[in-house]
Amino acid sequence: MDAALQAAQDGARTLIMGVLNVTPDSFSDGGQFLDADDALRQAEKMLADGADILDVGGESTRPATFATNAPLPVEEELRRVTPVIAAISRRFPEALISIDTYKAEVARSAADAGAVFINDISALRADPGLPPLAAARGLPVCLMHMPGLPANIARKPKYGDVVADVCAHLAERVAAAERAGIARSRIVVDPGFGFGKSVQQNLALLRRLREIAALGYPVLVGASRKSTIGAVLGDVPPTDRKEGTAATVALAIANGAAIVRVHDVREMALVARMADAVVRGYVGG
Repeated sequence: MDAALQAAQDGARTLIMGVLNVTPDSFSDGGQFLDADDALRQAEKMLADGADILDVGGESTRPATFATNAPLPVEEELRRVTPVIAAISRRFPEALISIDTYKAEVARSAADAGAVFINDISALRADPGLPPLAAARGLPVCLMHMPGLPANIARKPKYGDVVADVCAHLAERVAAAERAGIARSRIVVDPGFGFGKSVQQNLALLRRLREIAALGYPVLVGASRKSTIGAVLGDVPPTDRKEGTAATVALAIANGAAIVRVHDVREMALVARMADAVVRGYVGG
């Protein structure tokens, strides 16, 4: 994983993170991959389609879910993600697997099963056990901007300048991660597209992404099928947001993204390949 992150940060090419939600209620693909065999088939397809990283999540992280439901119990999250990660790791031992969680116990179990990356929407704020775990295991982490915490995300937060505020928050969380012993080379930042931001604020983050990249860490952008795309294109449902997602992927790469988190791996891998050829001069397989 370290080598892949370094290559992305060096500008060799953009990494493709495929979304694999083993949840009943995720906004776009909830319920599709609850069965371990279905999840394994989807993992195989995404790897064949060009995914560099598989991001496995057992709890829906859409803000609407947090606003109406209590956090998913650890036991249920473990039941959902651990067998899937273990199965993927056995079948595809070279696969880079990410665990999408903000809970230390889930991250520990996932790492034991084969995960090599922690994607934490709380930026290591929700569970004090997560920073020392990541440091001790040498696991790279993605720190995402979100106003509030998963259990009480602010629905309509006030920003002065949304990009400047996001940069300041991420800089503070990076400093906290480094104080906890997480190596600088193992930190990724995510502006949190869709989390506590309006349509115009989300668009500003994408437009001014280079200001976030200037922090000096690989930037992950997860705009795939998000509601902002639906709003811009006329309230189209998540499964009809492929073209809009493609635009966000190309623009994110043009503006400095190192990793794009996507549902439609085959199509977005092709978009990324073309964008990389233009932006980075990378023409590879």
